[in-house]
Amino acid sequence: MSMFKQQFGVLTVLTVVVGLGTMFFDNARAATSETISKPAVSARLITVQDGVAGGMSTLSAGIQIELNKGWKTYWRSPGEVGIPPQVDWSASQNVKNVRFEWPAPERFTAFGIENFGYKGEVVFPLQINLERPGEATLLSANVSLLVCSDVCVPETLHLSLLLSPGTGIDRVSGSLIAKYADKIPLEGAETSITEAAAFLDENRTELVINLVATELFQDPDVFPELGSGIALGKPDIRLGDGKKRLWARFPVLSFEETAFRHTSLTITDGQERAVTVSPKMVSAVPAPPFSMAALAPGVDEVAWIALIAFIGGLILNVMPCVLPVLSIKLSSALKHQGRNMQSVRGGFLAAAFGVMIFVWGLAGALFALQRMGIAVGWGLQFQNPVFLAFMAVVLVVFTANLFGLFEISLPTSIQSWLSTKGTGRGYWADFLTGLFGAVLATPCSAPFLGTAVAFALAGRGLDILIVFTSLGLGLAVPYLVVAALPGLVNVLPKPGRWMVYLKFLLGLMLGGTVLWLLLVLKGVAGFPASVAVWLFATALVFVLSWRRSAFWIRLIAGGTLASLALAAPVALSQAQQKAPHELPALKWVQFDRGEIARLVSRGQVVFVDVTADWCITCKANKALVIERDPVLSALGTENVTAMQADWTRPDEGISRYLASFGRFGIPFNAVYGPSAPQGIVLSELLTSSEIIDALRIAKGSSIGFNLRQNERSNSK
Repeated sequence: MSMFKQQFGVLTVLTVVVGLGTMFFDNARAATSETISKPAVSARLITVQDGVAGGMSTLSAGIQIELNKGWKTYWRSPGEVGIPPQVDWSASQNVKNVRFEWPAPERFTAFGIENFGYKGEVVFPLQINLERPGEATLLSANVSLLVCSDVCVPETLHLSLLLSPGTGIDRVSGSLIAKYADKIPLEGAETSITEAAAFLDENRTELVINLVATELFQDPDVFPELGSGIALGKPDIRLGDGKKRLWARFPVLSFEETAFRHTSLTITDGQERAVTVSPKMVSAVPAPPFSMAALAPGVDEVAWIALIAFIGGLILNVMPCVLPVLSIKLSSALKHQGRNMQSVRGGFLAAAFGVMIFVWGLAGALFALQRMGIAVGWGLQFQNPVFLAFMAVVLVVFTANLFGLFEISLPTSIQSWLSTKGTGRGYWADFLTGLFGAVLATPCSAPFLGTAVAFALAGRGLDILIVFTSLGLGLAVPYLVVAALPGLVNVLPKPGRWMVYLKFLLGLMLGGTVLWLLLVLKGVAGFPASVAVWLFATALVFVLSWRRSAFWIRLIAGGTLASLALAAPVALSQAQQKAPHELPALKWVQFDRGEIARLVSRGQVVFVDVTADWCITCKANKALVIERDPVLSALGTENVTAMQADWTRPDEGISRYLASFGRFGIPFNAVYGPSAPQGIVLSELLTSSEIIDALRIAKGSSIGFNLRQNERSNSK
């Protein structure tokens, strides 16, 4: 045993012997401080000794904390939130120093976050060294601790105990202190741990530990300590080698590189076993003793998810995210006028195939990244500046093509070969139309889509293939419908001069999409990168169109492109300036997962908005719902905090936060409160009533009254 536990073993025996003596020869009164009681907690100082014996230089004492039902306090490493108890001994007399010991903690889960501490009763053993042995001693402890249930309350308890010279022993207090001294984790050779290794990946996303012991593990728990500001999620613990090996993997929820220090592990196993070890950091992840193979979902479940994915893809065609590709779809229908039915059908099938090629490619890329351990999600390609630059250049070329500056066609030999196959012009342009339309339709999530993608990314490769195939079919429905009914193209007016103006209008719409991409690129890579991409694209169009088109078309189109070139820098420079609004701006705070729990513990309601510059649905939610009454007024009340997570650039913390809800795309909104500590997840397309109801439920009746007052006042 450790020296401290040895001392208390001796003290326990001494307590019994001397205590029996006092029962017969002296009616000694136990020396304890007055009990200080608060609504949630009470505390007192207790000592083994009733007095200070002659020559005694060390006292054995403890701080006894009793918590009411449902309340807890924290360990020295409290987890992602919480504050460990602190004691100020400065008002004491004849005290040289105090050694504060920590009994092994237990795990609590609150607000989806892991915390470590104590409930019911805990005694913190103390070893008090005296300045003047044998003399009277005043123990004065100002104890500061945080106690939490649905709310957290900081408490300061003033405990004081005067010990006069004497030789009495308090056997009750001695037994109680010894009980909790036995809960102090063993260290060194007494731990029975023969091997201890820990692996922390370079991206700081997971901690893996591997322990080998001489004693069998039964039902262990592990409490890693890496430094303040470093929080870990619930571990995956597995036992192997006849229960003599313990392997555990912890997701890293937040990490402060500057706070990282030597790793320490405290292991508990039932009421009797607690040890602390310092593992060796290793460069290779320890292999688990066995694999947790996911149960393959049944055919009925896969079919149901496939249907949900199809509906999600279908809905994606009418989401705000589809606005940038509307001109592409319209031009696709327009260019098929005058073709025979076979050519029309082939063209739209080629466009649908382009959609499918994109979703299959995306599925393959996500599967590969997932197997490499990289966070994946829907629409994450819009966080990549290279992808954004490529798409912007391609769409500038598309725009110039609609303006008639040039025509991209296949070589004559290939066109002749295709002509013999009855296609006339070939279907490459149709294929690319479907491909790029699908690419631009994916920055945002849609109803049903989040559920389907979450199922796919959490499952097997086959699940990913089935879900993304169904999703692609839903997204390709407009092309497939026209392919099945090619006569629909003839509903459009007969070819004429109106087509020139329509193509010009579609070119303007596509030019707007280019500006949107440049705004997103500005948020991801900065203003200079956006300007550089725009200048490169403009120069490319100039080269491609130099010998093409009538003078008046070149004049109009060139003037339009020049205007866009002049307007782009101005638009980009103004992108982050908020448009004037008749209502006061909402005060957002930066996303902090740990702060959610802290705010809720103080009775606050937290509205979380995960957004990005590239998410048009997010911007639509903000403009049409969040920043309009009655939601704006409700979020601006004193007891509501609006917290925004900007996912424009890759952020592991936000990715892990979304993954904790089984979500891999945005928009994502959730409301937390004392009555909803785990969060109420809102739909992708927000409504005022949905947010107001969630705020009311999260807080309880009090905010419900306030919100109803706001609604009544706004309706007047």
